[in-house]
Amino acid sequence: MSFPDQIGAANKASIEAALTLANTAFSSAEKLATLNLNTARSILEDSVSNAKSLLGAKDAQELLALQASLAQPTIEKFVTYSRSVYEISAAAQEDVSKIFESQFGEINKNLTAALDKAAKSAPAGSDVAVAAVKSAIAAANSAYDSINKAAKQVAEIAEANVAAATSATVKAVGSASKAKKAA
Repeated sequence: MSFPDQIGAANKASIEAALTLANTAFSSAEKLATLNLNTARSILEDSVSNAKSLLGAKDAQELLALQASLAQPTIEKFVTYSRSVYEISAAAQEDVSKIFESQFGEINKNLTAALDKAAKSAPAGSDVAVAAVKSAIAAANSAYDSINKAAKQVAEIAEANVAAATSATVKAVGSASKAKKAA
């Protein structure tokens, strides 16, 4: 493959990657917009229903009991909404990471092929310089892999922490609601 063909192929791959990134961004934005609209509709419906229930209370004790019983579902919906936003964001980040990993791998492959081709036509004694560049590339790849693995571990830890915090919040609100009802 000639040098101009390589440049053309690289440009085509870059355009395809940019289109994939744009589609990922639009898809994530669409999912978030749908989630927000559905959540807003649900909140409006719940607010109307809750207001009707509260207006129907006959005394202060019934009003307090209703408030306590209405708080739990609201908190649970907020937690579910937050978890959904996190899941959409995490999925988008994962898709973007895959695209960049693919591009990085392609660039790495093309660079290695170009170095091998250059080494074949290079003057005698230049093999040391080519080996040094290949070694630098291997070190950069190793560092990239290590950083990538560490980022994935951080994401897994963050996801576990979000799940634990969500569970703790729901339990705490449930306990508080039960304590109010008992009082």
